[in-house]
Amino acid sequence: MVKDTKLYDILGVSPDATDSQLKKAYRLGALKYHPDKNPSPEAAETFKEMSAAYEILSDPDKRDTYDQFGEEGLTGGGPGGMGGMNGADIFSQFFGGFGGFGGQRGPSGPQRGKDIKHTISCTLEELYKGKTTKLALNKTVLCATCKGKGGKDVKKCSSCDGMGMKFVTRQMGPMIQRFQTTCEVCNGEGDIISPKDRCQTCKGKKVVNERKILEVHIDPGMQAGQRVVFSGEGDQQPDIIPGDVIFVIDEKKHPLFRRQGQDLFYDAKIDLLTALAGGEFAIKHLSGDYLKVEIIPGEVISPGTVKVLEGKGMPVQRHGGNGNLFINFEVVFPPKGFATEEQLAALGKVLPARPALDIPKNASVDDSCVLADVDPLKHGQRQRGGLDEDEDDEDGQPGVQCAQQ
Repeated sequence: MVKDTKLYDILGVSPDATDSQLKKAYRLGALKYHPDKNPSPEAAETFKEMSAAYEILSDPDKRDTYDQFGEEGLTGGGPGGMGGMNGADIFSQFFGGFGGFGGQRGPSGPQRGKDIKHTISCTLEELYKGKTTKLALNKTVLCATCKGKGGKDVKKCSSCDGMGMKFVTRQMGPMIQRFQTTCEVCNGEGDIISPKDRCQTCKGKKVVNERKILEVHIDPGMQAGQRVVFSGEGDQQPDIIPGDVIFVIDEKKHPLFRRQGQDLFYDAKIDLLTALAGGEFAIKHLSGDYLKVEIIPGEVISPGTVKVLEGKGMPVQRHGGNGNLFINFEVVFPPKGFATEEQLAALGKVLPARPALDIPKNASVDDSCVLADVDPLKHGQRQRGGLDEDEDDEDGQPGVQCAQQ
């Protein structure tokens, strides 16, 4: 049996309400009566009483004391003067800061400034080797002359209580509109300084522009999208925690190499002799060195073959080592007429035998067919596999022609 139910009545709950019921009741009441949602004086007073009641009943020790002895057992009197957190402090636990609807700065501490982001473009060679580059940054810093105060005899603006912003309530017909606006007394500064007392360096603005050189270190193996962060190097403002300066890596397209994670991909062209009989070719690597690659005689590299050079890819950050380099081969065939009839006959003795002609024994055979080069003007422009299957030439014959008898 509790001695007094006044605080429970303010929240609209019974004396045996659980902690979750108390929290829900306060949350609903705050949404209804908070000044940002309901600008009437009665709502403000109700919100104040509810906050004070919840501050006591949400504390097990204070609630036990209140249940036994009533308000007299609590230090500080009754609702609105019971000490502890104020309505803004309690409200911030639920909605992330006082004025959660209006956007004012909460009581939890100074705001944090915005981060400044820049893109830094790097070639694949630079990301392979790593590099250090110096970049100039223009930023605002607190004036060293007045230490960010703006001058002497600085007074907090009484109109906005030093916030620089204030709420204005306007009657618009039957409706009341409440909105946030810049304080016209201090022009949003939060402080008032007489012209004669203003700092001569910053002219009362509290900050000055500064050009700062930052050394950006790109570690070997970094990738597009990774960030180099300079903590606290953002713009400075009074009572504001500076944000960070962030450099985001952008990888430039390479003419020869493609990258996937820590692996590299390279298209290599080799001649037919090297593909069949072996030989060597070279790759200029991102490291600046040349890789001499040997194809073993008789290995036979056919078009589209993919091989790998292990450990020749991009450096792997933190773990050490390198990824792999995958090589896709394109075989370049010799031009027409590259060999005499005797040389071609000799090739027939070296290369594997030609497969037998696959024609059924009793089939009808037309042996007058002769291959012709494709003429786009003659054979049509819409081609499928080199020819359009539905278009014949002007003689009614496809690109593979038969000789006239």
